[in-house]
Amino acid sequence: MIELSAEYLKEIKSIIEEQNTDKIKTLLKDLHPADIAEIYQELSLDEAEFIFKLLEPEVAAEVLMELEEDDRQKLLKHVSNEEIAHQVIEQLDTDDAVDLIREMDEEDQEEILSHIDDVEQAGDIVDLLKYDEDTAGGLMGTEMVIVNENWSMPECLKEMRQQAEEMDEIYYVYVVDDDHKLKGVFPLKKIITHQSVAKIKHVMKREPISLHTDTPIDEVAQAFEKYNLVAMPVVDSIGRLVGRITVDDIMDEVREQSEREYQLASGISQDVEVDDSVFTQTRARLPWLIIGILGGLLNSVMLSYFETGFATNPAIALFIPLIAGTAGNVGIQSSAIIVQGLANGSLDLRNAGTQILKELGVSLINACIIALITFGFNILMGTPGSITISVSLSLFAVVIFASIFGTLVPITLERFKIDPAIATGPFITTTNDIVGLLIYMLCCVMMLA
Repeated sequence: MIELSAEYLKEIKSIIEEQNTDKIKTLLKDLHPADIAEIYQELSLDEAEFIFKLLEPEVAAEVLMELEEDDRQKLLKHVSNEEIAHQVIEQLDTDDAVDLIREMDEEDQEEILSHIDDVEQAGDIVDLLKYDEDTAGGLMGTEMVIVNENWSMPECLKEMRQQAEEMDEIYYVYVVDDDHKLKGVFPLKKIITHQSVAKIKHVMKREPISLHTDTPIDEVAQAFEKYNLVAMPVVDSIGRLVGRITVDDIMDEVREQSEREYQLASGISQDVEVDDSVFTQTRARLPWLIIGILGGLLNSVMLSYFETGFATNPAIALFIPLIAGTAGNVGIQSSAIIVQGLANGSLDLRNAGTQILKELGVSLINACIIALITFGFNILMGTPGSITISVSLSLFAVVIFASIFGTLVPITLERFKIDPAIATGPFITTTNDIVGLLIYMLCCVMMLA
């Protein structure tokens, strides 16, 4: 790992300016692709292109996969499709190759695939492109060591050596039958402890944990977390072994999904980066801002109907921020817990009723405490009794409503296959503001009538 100090970057830029290729190669030789990618982000496009052309194809391909998609596409714009095929795609594992090709136009995809010399690799990529990218099939790679359950140990070792020559990492050895159906996992430890075994099936670990090609990514992540595995096999609808997913692949997906959900919860309607254009960021952020503005305008219209009450009891207006703020905060808390439960699998929609009852119990306790604190404060401050009671009753009702609403919305969205992260953002806040103020004003009207 390197530290990108100002002096270090200045040295690199100086060497690039001198066009000193030997010095650049020496400087980058022992760096990890992730470190080179970090350096790229601090360089201009011309500087990055200069370095990229000096890298060995295998390193260059790995560096590309470490870059953000926008930066990657900027570099690839100046590389022909034939070069992408030979110098990038052929150097990558199939899962990474598929991720990269998905970013291309359909016309470019076909041309790149036509230039791949390894027909088997091209075929694997074409097969993987057929899967939905948000499923295990779209995430898996085909590089794995596979042995037959009827092989002897010598046969197994010979085949493992041949297959391993083309792989960077070996996590598990998978055992299949003559129909290529997954039967077990062959722990590497068994090679040492059972060298004279007649057949692999006698020492393999049967019924291994596996995923189906149509398993959603969030369930894949939950499986990795639950079983603490570094790789998992993927099977098709009849149990044939078709690929494997490694923990680094799912970590990348989980990070990207977390970023998307965080932005969605913040009221950003699409995935954006800090270096995106002003227009892109505006387009992503404006829709929910407009919804918030419309909610605020609706609040102002609603409050205009209570002008008489404000004129006779100006103190009513002092508690509007308290009501609106409490409603928004309570709603976000409730929805955040539900969204988290749905995301990590700890909440099952079949038990939604139990969760709603639990949230009702929590909200009743919170509502009582908040109402009593507010009541005591207003008594000490000498607030008129009618307003004191109105504020306390309103807070009690608002807390209960916001809690239940914040619970029901994400559950409902999940049932309709809509990302429930929406419920933790401006939608909940705006709705609770409107309903909270309506409850408050109605209480004031009844108490002050």
